[in-house]
Amino acid sequence: MKSNDLKFLAMMPKLDSGRVEVLLEDVIGCRWSMSVLRVVASGIHRPGAIEREIKGISTKVLSDRLRRFNNAGIFERVQYPEIPPRVEYRLTRFGKKFAKLLKEVEKLQAELKNGKKVTNSGK
Repeated sequence: MKSNDLKFLAMMPKLDSGRVEVLLEDVIGCRWSMSVLRVVASGIHRPGAIEREIKGISTKVLSDRLRRFNNAGIFERVQYPEIPPRVEYRLTRFGKKFAKLLKEVEKLQAELKNGKKVTNSGK
């Protein structure tokens, strides 16, 4: 690993298990996670706007996903000292890398859905 990667890992929030696999399982295991990640990555940051953008998601489920992503270090929660209070969620550096990983998962899903043969291009 490069020294920049080691510095990044040192400042990254620690997951309960310390394993990205568990985080991936949690994200992929919830039908709303990919949608929430996609919407925040597209530039929609406020919870109300996120909820309006994702048809069918409940406030409770959205709050749970935002809290989990924040705790995992994928999102940062920015609270503004205003009345009424304003909160936004943004991707962290780790979140941006994680979103890239999920884009690859989406590409794989699209290939499988379209009936393309998935090949091992590295060999």
